[in-house]
Amino acid sequence: MSLILAHDLGTTGNKASLFDSSGRLIASALASYETRYPHPGWAEQNPQHWWQAVIDSTRRMLAESGRSADEIAVVGFSGQMMGCLPVNMNGTPLYNAVIWADQRAAAEAHEIAERIGTDSLYRITGHRPSANYTAAKLLWLKRHEPSVFSSAQHILQAKDYIAWRLTGSYATDCSDASGTNLYDLTARAWSDEILDKLGIDRALLPAPVPSASIIGEVTSSAADATGLKAGTPVVIGGGDGGCATVGAGVVRPGDAYNYIGSSSWLAYITEQPLYDPLQRTFTFAHLDPRYFFPTGTMQAAGGSFDWLERLLRGSQESRLYRDLDRLAETVEPGAGGLLFLPYLIGERSPYWSTSARAAFVGLTMTHGRAEMTRAVLEGVAFNLRLILDAFREQGAVFPSLRIIGGGARSALWRQIMADILEVPLQRPRLLAEATSLGAAVAAGVGVGLFKGYEAASELVPLEPGEQPDPTTYPRYRELYALFARAYHALEPIYTALAEFAPVAG
Repeated sequence: MSLILAHDLGTTGNKASLFDSSGRLIASALASYETRYPHPGWAEQNPQHWWQAVIDSTRRMLAESGRSADEIAVVGFSGQMMGCLPVNMNGTPLYNAVIWADQRAAAEAHEIAERIGTDSLYRITGHRPSANYTAAKLLWLKRHEPSVFSSAQHILQAKDYIAWRLTGSYATDCSDASGTNLYDLTARAWSDEILDKLGIDRALLPAPVPSASIIGEVTSSAADATGLKAGTPVVIGGGDGGCATVGAGVVRPGDAYNYIGSSSWLAYITEQPLYDPLQRTFTFAHLDPRYFFPTGTMQAAGGSFDWLERLLRGSQESRLYRDLDRLAETVEPGAGGLLFLPYLIGERSPYWSTSARAAFVGLTMTHGRAEMTRAVLEGVAFNLRLILDAFREQGAVFPSLRIIGGGARSALWRQIMADILEVPLQRPRLLAEATSLGAAVAAGVGVGLFKGYEAASELVPLEPGEQPDPTTYPRYRELYALFARAYHALEPIYTALAEFAPVAG
């Protein structure tokens, strides 16, 4: 019994991954589920679909791997964060899960800011008030679905619901709790001040426990459904952000990484929460209860490249990613004097603006696909530099930066990142998704297969990465200053243009 089963309940599906005690991926299987958008700004999922995806992916993974459930020493989780699933005393869902992407609770987020105070909320939770977080969604349920709210016995996150289905125990972990706008980072518990001022009963929220906690065992009924062995220990695991951090091998103070996918974030490990006076960044609890990971997230990173590729591809079927990457490589740093502001869907760090818009600045008749592509790649890196500098202003030092995610496959983009951020890059050699591996490490720590989270740095070997090219510093530093000035110059125009935007429907 030395295998670890990690379930990663993402936004689009559940991935079941089987690891051995050396962190090697044995097998994986994915089962998808849908997101419903019943109204503009709403995003819901059926939690029964989560459970069916766990059943299907577990059975398929076992069948395709040829491994026996008897070999599995522990089951652990990673899950999408910031959701709100009300269940009754029997654990039956009373409403669809309102997921992280849902924006219906904007008025309630404003109410939280008024009741708690934005500065006070940031100091307690490490986060700004936002409709994305569980707190605002919970107030929305209380106001708009009072019968659901009054019947609710527990409010759960995605992984916590599946943990209950497997064990019959209600629990959450500190990393997921730290993404709710209800958790006191320094007390490492639900905030009595916030709960009292919002009129939320603490009993609704499962007590946060360390991510490596064993919360129960697979029940006989769950074993019959999934094909797992009854009595297998279940570890609660963590939110997907915390699991990705561990899975990247970022487990010691000062360790830092950049994830670049559709969105992108920078995060590093600290022993205390980071409180930015300008609130450009936010802080989560790390899976390791000794640490935290301050984070800055931008909305459209790889998403900006996706947008450009779709725009240039038009109706043709073949994808242009590699062609565009090669074209951009022919252009000198600076994209021929062209800047791209990557605010296609507003922006979180560092501006926290829903009205921010994307722009090409400096476009001329001499610019073509190559320059536009390079400008997009550089624009994403410039915005990440703003986030990195926000951390540096708080005293953070970055000797190097691990880089993961789909965008890290581009050697050109990695070099642009190294040059603009002025930080050497390291490439973790991941044979599985970082979130799945992070969940597996937490589970392994829970049952003693790993001595501690430091094992993750040993399980994730590093490949040589890009070094900053000092010959590009002068040009990129000048363009970086212009990039920041361009946003502030256009900011009042963004606000005015928002009045002309089409209403979603």
